[in-house]
Amino acid sequence: MKMTIKEIAKLAGVSQATVSKIINNYDDVGLKTKKRVWEIMDEHGYRPSYAAQSLAKKVTKVIGVIYAGKINANFNHPFFVEVVSSFKKTMGIEGYDLLFFSNEKFNKADENYLARCQHYNVDGCIIIGGDEVEPSIYDLDNSDVPCLGVDIKLSGEKSAYIMTDNLQISSLAVEHFYLLGHRDIAFISGKKDSLISRERLEGFLDVMKKYGLKVHSDWVVYGDFFEESGYKLMKELLEKDPVPKAVFAASDLMAMGAMKAIKESPYDIADFSIIGCDDIMASRHVDPPLTTVKQDKEKIGKMAAFILNDMIQKKIDKTHIMIEPELIVRESSGPDRVN
Repeated sequence: MKMTIKEIAKLAGVSQATVSKIINNYDDVGLKTKKRVWEIMDEHGYRPSYAAQSLAKKVTKVIGVIYAGKINANFNHPFFVEVVSSFKKTMGIEGYDLLFFSNEKFNKADENYLARCQHYNVDGCIIIGGDEVEPSIYDLDNSDVPCLGVDIKLSGEKSAYIMTDNLQISSLAVEHFYLLGHRDIAFISGKKDSLISRERLEGFLDVMKKYGLKVHSDWVVYGDFFEESGYKLMKELLEKDPVPKAVFAASDLMAMGAMKAIKESPYDIADFSIIGCDDIMASRHVDPPLTTVKQDKEKIGKMAAFILNDMIQKKIDKTHIMIEPELIVRESSGPDRVN
């Protein structure tokens, strides 16, 4: 037997008007109430009919999710998995469904995201930035489709973006090394043409200069944010003379790869200070637990959802938000490890 709004309201302890407002995405209902009502509707298999609403309001309650660039084609980096999970949860409470666009076909044919968004009549898009971003992304950015970028700087009139302050990420890492007594620091970066890599490298070079520290050009190496590249690059650094004992990696996965390489070498891991970036779940479980610069993935995803929803509702115009990072100190960086 199909549930009614009246029955949903009774189970949730709210009025029918409140349930109707939640279904229609009104703003004057608290987030906790929205969440409770949606959970009850899910539990009892109640599905509001959005057909009439869509015709009247010209909305579909569908958000496109695009992983731009080659690095994100497999949806498998833990940072983005956690961001999108938080985004999905918040958008679900607001009554939206997500439609994931595969970019595999776009890399092989001259198709474009804007045409796909128009075909499915999405209300807006979240675009997750990666390396070698397809030109079609910027056609979408400059269209009338509201777009929210994560780790990609969008500039369209209907676009916004959010990311962690990458300059501050590097500043926190180098400052921590400096306070531990390190004066020679290596940097394992992402790809050279990545926006995130460029900004973190810029931050690294700026703060090294600020503290009067020498930058060893052959200690600045480039990977791809994944563990295997961190492992490979650390093995190369271990062949240098002298060997860098303080290493900042631009992702936790690369830092973990670096730690693995050190453990397989004749060196003692206790003689090195390693700092990563992201604070993914695995970073606290490696041996030794990894010091890292945390990106608040839940906050990024939740804020991305709220900003995109407000843009769809025409409550805000284009904007950009920088999230402050946080240094999480664990055993991999000291405190007694100095050159």
